[in-house]
Amino acid sequence: MTRSILITGCSSGIGRDAAVTLKVRGWRVFAGLRRAEDARALEAEHGLETVLIDLADPRSIETGFDDVLLRSGGTLDALFNNAAYAIPGAIEDMPVDALRAIFETNFFGWHDLTRRAIPVMRRQGHGRIVMNSSVLGMVAAPWRGAYNASKFALEGLTDTLRVEMRDTPVHVVTIAPGPIRTPFRRNSVPHFERWIDWRASPRAAQYESALLPRLYAPPRRNRFELMPAAVTRHLLHALEAPHPRPRYHVTVPTHAMGALRRILPVRALDAILSRG
Repeated sequence: MTRSILITGCSSGIGRDAAVTLKVRGWRVFAGLRRAEDARALEAEHGLETVLIDLADPRSIETGFDDVLLRSGGTLDALFNNAAYAIPGAIEDMPVDALRAIFETNFFGWHDLTRRAIPVMRRQGHGRIVMNSSVLGMVAAPWRGAYNASKFALEGLTDTLRVEMRDTPVHVVTIAPGPIRTPFRRNSVPHFERWIDWRASPRAAQYESALLPRLYAPPRRNRFELMPAAVTRHLLHALEAPHPRPRYHVTVPTHAMGALRRILPVRALDAILSRG
């Protein structure tokens, strides 16, 4: 029988590559996107089935998930929670409403979808829930506090869920990519411009010298950066292996930071991370 999966954040990057690759491998993919124009483009280019889901809108999550179940006949073999964004800026400049907004998409929306998927998977006797975390769910980097916080929260939620689901046929898996070539940084610019009044910040000079060039300059190739297909390869193992690993680290920086967090004193690790 054809296996089915719901993937969020399929307009570009990791989600798009995963959706296209899994369809080629014979999965029935429900590609989740926020915007109808992105859905139409994905349907036209790759023939994917799309579903409109805005993770910041509980009603959209409900109707989107119900639409998936209606089309699948009430089954769902896997959920890949992936859609997320960043709000660059120093923590002291981050409005509370900005944190509330990013957590709606990066955390609460994922939890909502997960809770909807679990009863379906319990009923059918199998399922995979894969959370796309980050190296920034393991260590904290400057200027990325809002994203750090959402991923640290996700790590705690996912670890707890994995432990609690050990007595069920549902596997819970975390993927931690690290630097992947996607439009992620470019897509963070509107959120920065909406929320961060950097000119009024005591760190205005640091914004000008460090963060603004990174946000607005043409992207430079990171020697450790991989393409989205690297994440998809780990996702395939998480979905198709009889006994998937609890965690998959994708890039060299993710492996390195996982090791350094275990062996270095906190102040030493802080000194490394403070370099950005």
